[in-house]
Amino acid sequence: MSALEDLIDPWLTLDEAAAVLRTTPSRVRQWVRERELIAVRTPGATGPRVPAECLVDGAIVKGLGGTLTLLADSGYDELEAARWMFTPDDSLPGRPIDALRDNRPAEVRRRAQALAF
Repeated sequence: MSALEDLIDPWLTLDEAAAVLRTTPSRVRQWVRERELIAVRTPGATGPRVPAECLVDGAIVKGLGGTLTLLADSGYDELEAARWMFTPDDSLPGRPIDALRDNRPAEVRRRAQALAF
């Protein structure tokens, strides 16, 4: 798979994500623990970072949390889930994160559920 840095740009620190979401960094960390939002540690970063495309209009992209839960249920860790969300999928077409941003969560979830089989 492609390196995460090649797939995702820009990134936000937890503090930056908190500012966009108009909340506290501790609430952002809670959302990450609850799989409502994804944050991963990348080489050279001092802490976990959130892909900026996971946020839209001051909120977490609708459907992201459910998709992350399905991926975790399929055995994906945070890095693998991030790669999957940001890797183009010809059957969508496009990347799963783009489909979620376009309000097409059912298509993304069908593909995420299929990973378990």
